[in-house]
Amino acid sequence: MSDRDSSAAGGAGRPASHGRLWLALLALAGAGLLGYRHWPDQSRAATPPPASAAKPPGVRVARVSRTDGPLSLTQTGTTQAFDTASLYPRATGYIVERKVDIGTHVRTGDLLFRISAPDLDQQLVQAQSQVLQLQAALIQARAMVDQADANRHLADVTNRRTATLAGTGAETRQNADTSQAGVLAQTANVDAARAAVKVAEANIAAQEAQVARLKVLTGFEEIRAPFDGVVTTRNNDVGDAVTADTNTGAPLLTLARDDVLRMAVNVPLYAADGVRAGLDARITVAQIPGKVFPGTVSRSSTTLLSAARTLMTQVDIPNPDGALRAGLYITITLEIPRVAPAVTVPSDALIFDQNGTQVAVVETGPDGGAVARMRKVTIFRQTRSALELRSGLSGDERVVVGPPASLRDGDRIAPQPEGRAGA
Repeated sequence: MSDRDSSAAGGAGRPASHGRLWLALLALAGAGLLGYRHWPDQSRAATPPPASAAKPPGVRVARVSRTDGPLSLTQTGTTQAFDTASLYPRATGYIVERKVDIGTHVRTGDLLFRISAPDLDQQLVQAQSQVLQLQAALIQARAMVDQADANRHLADVTNRRTATLAGTGAETRQNADTSQAGVLAQTANVDAARAAVKVAEANIAAQEAQVARLKVLTGFEEIRAPFDGVVTTRNNDVGDAVTADTNTGAPLLTLARDDVLRMAVNVPLYAADGVRAGLDARITVAQIPGKVFPGTVSRSSTTLLSAARTLMTQVDIPNPDGALRAGLYITITLEIPRVAPAVTVPSDALIFDQNGTQVAVVETGPDGGAVARMRKVTIFRQTRSALELRSGLSGDERVVVGPPASLRDGDRIAPQPEGRAGA
């Protein structure tokens, strides 16, 4: 066969091979379409729906509340005696009588100790004798004034007579001058005598002051109760020597007033503005279950303690029957009036992120569904299970409880019934 015949034969075979290729492709496409139509429905159902058709997440909600009731503040502490006095001796001597012991209840002015101070008693007697001597010196000084006044009167009469005789020539002028000088001398004597009287009176006043001081000191020979109370400690007995004005060692005894007790309460900054004198308090004691003792806020420091930002407040606790004791561990509760109302939300409704402190409020969206709107809030204080807000909510909103981390402002949500908000 020639080359031309071979070429003609090859050209005739190409169209036939291309036709077979297209038929194979069409057969594969048909088989794929048929297989897809008969694919199980479950496999197609597993394909996720479009994002626009996603169901909004279910969230728990709770309705916030607005409260203007008092702030309840409970603290524990130790009771203290209303007054406590450590009595030291003011007279040097030795104890000759003891009237009380620890646990003795006394009244104001009751005798506790009697001290014998012979040296002090002798000083008082001597000072009183000196007053008598000075009084006698005063009488003598006053007599000297009378005598000097009489001498001056005589000198004045003599001077007038001498001056008259000198005028007639019966007396010399020298005698007249001498008589006149005598009047001046007697006048000076009168002034000196009167000055001596003032000195005597001043001496008497000074000595009487000394007597009064010694009488006060001798009064300290009897140590008496400064107020109603109970003796808590006693360190001396009959026969012990004591020294005046030594308050570095142990006192003779310690007296505590227990008809009224007191306790210090540190009121936090958020409640300090509502503390007033006369505010009622409730006291409970673990050792006396079921009984509540009344108390009253009596005073406060007015100024906040700089370190803790708390207000030191003292509560007085009446104890007329002695049921309570100083040093007792008690629990005290104050109901402090609010200065302004507050809005309360659950603690787990709070959101902390880059936008600050927020809560998600449930609102109605444009399509009628529920959406979450972020509201910035300011915390007033935290209780055991809730937060009190100072600002951000008005008190009639619903908030999302335990919001998911992916929740954003404007997201659609599906609120659960409010009865399940605490679940």
